[in-house]
Amino acid sequence: MRYGFGFTSLTGEVSDASLALSGSLPEWLQGVLVRTGPALFEVGSEEFRHWFDGLAMLHSFSFAEGAVSYSSRFLQSKAYSDARTKGRITHREFATDPYRSYLRRIAAPATDNANVNVLQLDGTYLATTETLKMQEIRPVELSTVGRLRYEDGPFGVTQPAHPHYDPGTGEWISYVTSPVRTAYKVFRVPSGTQRAEVIASVPAKEPAYIHSFALTPSFVVLVEYPFVFKPVELGLRGRPFIENFKWKPERATRFLVIDRSDGSLSRVHETDPFFCFHHVNAFESSEELTIDLTYYPDAGIIRDLYLDRLRDPTSQVELGEVRRYHLARDATELSHEVLCRERADFPRINLWLNTLGYRFMYAAGTRSNPSDDFVNQLFKLDVDSGSVRTWFEDGCYPGEPVFVSASREGAEDEGVILCVVLNPARGNSFLLVLDASDFSELARADLPHHVPFGLHGQFFDTVGGGRRLTPFGAAH
Repeated sequence: MRYGFGFTSLTGEVSDASLALSGSLPEWLQGVLVRTGPALFEVGSEEFRHWFDGLAMLHSFSFAEGAVSYSSRFLQSKAYSDARTKGRITHREFATDPYRSYLRRIAAPATDNANVNVLQLDGTYLATTETLKMQEIRPVELSTVGRLRYEDGPFGVTQPAHPHYDPGTGEWISYVTSPVRTAYKVFRVPSGTQRAEVIASVPAKEPAYIHSFALTPSFVVLVEYPFVFKPVELGLRGRPFIENFKWKPERATRFLVIDRSDGSLSRVHETDPFFCFHHVNAFESSEELTIDLTYYPDAGIIRDLYLDRLRDPTSQVELGEVRRYHLARDATELSHEVLCRERADFPRINLWLNTLGYRFMYAAGTRSNPSDDFVNQLFKLDVDSGSVRTWFEDGCYPGEPVFVSASREGAEDEGVILCVVLNPARGNSFLLVLDASDFSELARADLPHHVPFGLHGQFFDTVGGGRRLTPFGAAH
């Protein structure tokens, strides 16, 4: 099982290493790709249990004048510094809890191990996880500034690591799960501020685990899967965070459609139970809302990502199905269709089209499914025609493909795909650069070490030719 190498720790750090390129980069590509992800899977004699638990490392790829340089540095979170100082796991992570007694658990801090996503908020760069403890970072030198708090932010147990930036209004939209009169509290952060303004509160007796959500110009849509927990039990059961959630297939999956203008729950659409990590995009017409996402029949994918299973050569990981849901605007009816036969996750689009109609999706997937292999290909889906282009190299394992637009005025797929790829045979990873239009390889650059399988990243551009390549603060 060659991909198990991607779940071994990386302990060394690199500072501004020039990478040798094969091929060439487009002249317009100026900026930095910043990624975060788990990199340290054990502390002393203790081991983390889940892929999502590992201590975060930041990776940056800086592009200028046709060259690329690379840096890596551990995120200097309290979870990381305490682990280094005390030689043990000290914070409650996604599926690892170092404490068994009730008093120790309620006194122990929630993690600030921001290993899930990076984003930009009003000119401030952040690494995020699913707690409210966002970490401000410097994207080039990868230094950690410290925790950032929303001004007047709502109190909550969790928030998604995938807030939305609306390129039409310039505002952030996100939500927290509030433990007080348990509810989903949706809020906006207006452009030019870090002030959180609550726009809706939707009661939730048993809140669901919701990793991402949908946004259109008029609506926020929380898709509430029947993978839920009882808040009163969260600190009492002696289990790590995610193991407090139960799959209840007798319940429907509910699409909670919230009006952005007044915060009202406009309507609720119900369908058969399913689970999803990542939304692709959403948009609206006068007749319906369209929501594209990666569909799983249940929450078993979370179980499949425990490290003992990922390192087991007999285990299988089956990725999601790309589905499109149609929600009627004047009724509670809905329908769906499957957009392609490829199994996928880590979907990305041209972020200038977030909340709008779009044509192209990029994702990581498996060449065959179910598979005893891990993510081993990239693909580009034309959602209009259903046609698919793929990149595959035997024995190599790509991560999330990040689309970088050549210009806002150009074609939707005019740009490049940036992706970090694991190459176990050579004992390292490489940066892959594809032409987003035809999926041909433009360049690659070997790294001096392997990069453990990461989660998400963003490209933060410099302004070239008076045109910004990505929306200010883009994240998805």
